[in-house]
Amino acid sequence: MLKVFNLPDLGEGLTESELLSWKIAVGDTVAVNDVLAEVETAKAVVELSSPFDGTIAELHGEPGAVIPVGAPIISFDLPGAEPEDTPVPDAGSSSLPDGRVPTLVGYGAAVEGAGRPARRARAGRPSAPDPVPAAPPAGWPSSVPVPAGAAATLTAERPRSTPPVRKLARDLGVDIALLHGSGDGGVVTREDVTAAADDARPASGGPSGADTLTGASPGGVRTLAGRPRTEEEPIRSVRKATAAAMTSSAFTAPHVTEFLTVDVTESIELLQEVRQRRDFRELKLTPLTLVARAACLALERTPELNSRWDGDGGRIIRQNYVNLGIAAATPRGLMVPNLKDAHAADLRSLAIQLAELTAVAREGKLTPEQLSGGTFTLTNVGVFGVDAGTPIINPGEAGILAIGQVRRMPWEHRDEVALRQVMTLSLSFDHRLVDGEQGSRFLADVGAVLARPGMVLALF
Repeated sequence: MLKVFNLPDLGEGLTESELLSWKIAVGDTVAVNDVLAEVETAKAVVELSSPFDGTIAELHGEPGAVIPVGAPIISFDLPGAEPEDTPVPDAGSSSLPDGRVPTLVGYGAAVEGAGRPARRARAGRPSAPDPVPAAPPAGWPSSVPVPAGAAATLTAERPRSTPPVRKLARDLGVDIALLHGSGDGGVVTREDVTAAADDARPASGGPSGADTLTGASPGGVRTLAGRPRTEEEPIRSVRKATAAAMTSSAFTAPHVTEFLTVDVTESIELLQEVRQRRDFRELKLTPLTLVARAACLALERTPELNSRWDGDGGRIIRQNYVNLGIAAATPRGLMVPNLKDAHAADLRSLAIQLAELTAVAREGKLTPEQLSGGTFTLTNVGVFGVDAGTPIINPGEAGILAIGQVRRMPWEHRDEVALRQVMTLSLSFDHRLVDGEQGSRFLADVGAVLARPGMVLALF
């Protein structure tokens, strides 16, 4: 019998996921927990695992399609028959007959109910098919059979098509509602869309938009890097979530940003010495490692920077641990994974964790657990050659510290001007939680550790 597996709620409050790739094909036999596909949410790339033992009967979507939570994604052909009153096992509360629990890697999946896949009724469409009309509707292609019930509603409903075809139509500027589908049952196909785009394209020699081969405009003006004059891409996944989070943060938390420029020559010299130690030689030690350690020490003295505002509950939550977020530019966009209990880690442990987290981020393999639960964030703008900025607080946190580049520049040192290694720190904090005194003290503490790392013994 056929069973439909609907895209589960991934437990993040999200409503959709983008299908990246299929790991199986129609006709393949799979077992419980075999990986079926990779889907991308706004937070992570997740492997979707099989909730059944069976054969793949149908794949509902192509790579690139955005699938709503609860929509069919795969149909299974299961051996034998199951009584109608036998509930389908739920991953959160029960198991399969042999004791195995179907899971969605990183989350735990809920298995959908039994039944054959069915198209959702569309507005204006009768729930039961009408007899085939004697004559096709006006404009209907003569080579395409008219499906039952279509004649009365053809002009009132949106043509059926798959998500990739609708995306192609948007990319090519084709109004899919004006097309007569050549697919089975009037489904609009890729060929229908490309043919419509070709018909709308001006003949050669006539005026046109940007030349996609040379990047030249009608007047022959060169474009940037020879690219088309205008390009579009859909707003989705990480970019959509980042925009929503940053907008919410910027207009919810009253931001204050303070700056401090520090002579970090002694810290750079310390890094060079520590790298020579046998137990540090294989590690990548950077100024970020030292700032991470300094920030954790400073948070001990100013816990307000590590708190959370609960407006609904009318309370301020003090978090007496530090899950240190590290803003990272990844192939999927800006991500902020965090190091759990960073306050309890020494310099060597921080270096190891930072290296591991960076590698996972670059591979696009960050898990939801790594991306949630942060309490304070660092963002290293110095790697891009930038001195300072006004970072936006990661939603739900009280502060974020931007680390500028280390520059060799003239600086006052022991009553003389000398070339020193200098860095600018930029701290943004939520003024609901943190007063100027507390923000300034935290920034001064971090600066003191970086300027005179030996003073840690006296200050902390």
